[in-house]
Amino acid sequence: LLGRSMEDPRLLRLDGRTLVEVADLTPHCGGRANDMVVDAQGRAYVGNIGFDLEAKPIAPRTTNLVRVDPDGSVHVAAREVWCPNGLAILADGRTLVAAESAAGRLAAFEVAADGSLSRQRVYASLPEGAAPAGICADAEGAIWVASPTTREFLRVREGGEIAERIATGERVAIACALGGPARRTLFLVTSW
Repeated sequence: LLGRSMEDPRLLRLDGRTLVEVADLTPHCGGRANDMVVDAQGRAYVGNIGFDLEAKPIAPRTTNLVRVDPDGSVHVAAREVWCPNGLAILADGRTLVAAESAAGRLAAFEVAADGSLSRQRVYASLPEGAAPAGICADAEGAIWVASPTTREFLRVREGGEIAERIATGERVAIACALGGPARRTLFLVTSW
């Protein structure tokens, strides 16, 4: 089981009952570590905020998307990403989608056999005011997006078509995941 430490950017592994450091991400992160996705080869892609959330005024800037290989080596997978938050890998295993929270869009990258990312493009721009947080990919290649700023979950197709919306009322949309039999059950995380 892999996890990441947010305040001191590190990738951790649960070894029985003890957390063991797999990699120190500090040299490559511009802020707190954020969401993570692991591919079929065991490579972990980790996003980070990229700027100081406590600063007044907040000054967003681009940062790196980091890859940690199974041997613990750390690599910059992509540069100049706007707060890579939620991360998902499409079913083909050849496309990684990152929620660029500070830009209100989803970015897509081609994943090479060695895990390197290239050909960054805009997968979808979100509606005005939406900021993507946690995301997951469905079997059709659409992305479910948590948008805390608009208090909803969006199912977004490549190009930006909004296929579905789930409003959360007073609750803030935080993250989502597909699971259950055949991964057809959508799990939603919200907060007050």
